Amino acid sequence: MTASELPSWNAGPAKRAVLDFVATATTPGAGFIDVADRIAAFDNDGTLWSEQPLPPQFDFVFRRWGKEVAADPLLASIQPYKALAEKDMSFFARVAAQDPETITPLLEAFGRSWAGTTPQDFDAEVRVWLETVKQPKFDVPYIDLVYRPMLELIEYLKANDFRVFVCSGGGRDFMRTFAEETWGIYKENVIGSAADYRYVDGQIVRTESGLGGLDIGPGKPEHIFAQTGRLPVFAGGNADVDIEMLESARFALLLNHDDGQREFAYSTGAERAVARAAALDWTVVSMRNDWNTVFGTVERVR
Repeated sequence: MTASELPSWNAGPAKRAVLDFVATATTPGAGFIDVADRIAAFDNDGTLWSEQPLPPQFDFVFRRWGKEVAADPLLASIQPYKALAEKDMSFFARVAAQDPETITPLLEAFGRSWAGTTPQDFDAEVRVWLETVKQPKFDVPYIDLVYRPMLELIEYLKANDFRVFVCSGGGRDFMRTFAEETWGIYKENVIGSAADYRYVDGQIVRTESGLGGLDIGPGKPEHIFAQTGRLPVFAGGNADVDIEMLESARFALLLNHDDGQREFAYSTGAERAVARAAALDWTVVSMRNDWNTVFGTVERVR
């Protein structure tokens, strides 16, 4: 693949909008963007890989919490372990609504589960999960359900001197485990909900504290700016929690999950984003109509 082809994208308004924006941004003239300002940011869950029937990191975390509850049954009386034990998925769905009564206990539980571990320990645990756990509908590892058209888009942007970042409400260190081999972007270009670290006795270890809150809603442009000193000029997302990041960009791409055969068809959690897309003339990508291929890997531009 050459980056300019975007072969998994069907000819149509969405592909043309992407190509036209990049051409304008890289051609001297009124719409030219200096290389230093060519920042692209993408959500992960539902934008770079499949997020149904639940975001993949939840599968990873739930398995860990299940072991913790088995070791200490008293945990089942407090959140979020209580919701997990009772299979109350509505509790976890409230993360998208940025509900403090959901977010606070979730962050506290994340902190407790891996406090004191090294990055190497955490990476090893994630890799075991990546290699052994399969997504229930497709019966393949979750990592096989990355969207090929989005990988092509990342390569296309990189070939045009954009620096590409992933900005997700998911765990930064979870995503960093596979970022370089899967997305072709460096670990330092991954922005997400993160643990604080301390250097203790010659090694880096996780603490129970979080770093800067959840990376959702306004947290996305805030965290992008904190890391880059700039806001993105190109942003891609698929849900209400991506609205602020999309609003902050010059070009906004919203992925519409409307392909129930090849992936999933759903709009829950994206209702406000769809309305904002119509009001602000964002580029909406129909998975069913705009992509001739959904999953797969790509040849990388070096």
